[in-house]
Amino acid sequence: MVTAAQVKELREKTGAGMMDCKKALLESNGDLEKAMEILREKGLAAAAKRAGRVTGEGIIDSYIHAGGKIGVLVEVNCETDFVARNQQFKEFAHNIAMQIAATNPSYVSIEEVPEEVVAREREILRQQALNEGKPEKIVDKIVDGRLAKFYQEVCLLEQAYIRDQDRTVKDLLAEQIATIGENISIRRFVRFVLGEES
Repeated sequence: MVTAAQVKELREKTGAGMMDCKKALLESNGDLEKAMEILREKGLAAAAKRAGRVTGEGIIDSYIHAGGKIGVLVEVNCETDFVARNQQFKEFAHNIAMQIAATNPSYVSIEEVPEEVVAREREILRQQALNEGKPEKIVDKIVDGRLAKFYQEVCLLEQAYIRDQDRTVKDLLAEQIATIGENISIRRFVRFVLGEES
């Protein structure tokens, strides 16, 4: 038998819907940790379906590093005010702010990188490959591989997560969507370094 208190606790920890929490607790025979795992597994598949849903709520989080020398503001959006107040959602936003402070990305996603920046980078990488004496027929493949590395440096979602290098920030975001049960988006950020121009 699953109690209302158990459902409430699981809902507070995950932000998932009440019925989803109840089903997960029934499936796990009341084991909270196992129920959280069940919600995550089911949620990863559903995360892709949620991608188009509007994210009009959320929070702006900040992170100050290196004795006040680096500061980050990040806006992370979700669908409901309930999730925006959820501790797990707040921790996710704070971890994203720390990621930005540590890695200094220029854009949130690949789609945000302007065409002219991509074209210029592609030309530089092409010239590098030719200067290295690479055969003309494989230069485009080399450029594509190096362009992927460029995206990993400048795009937040493509970066390896600082706390687990085996996952990208995009993977972390998908896991949050799966666990919480709402679409989440990292909308924008700004990173300040003392004495530098923006």
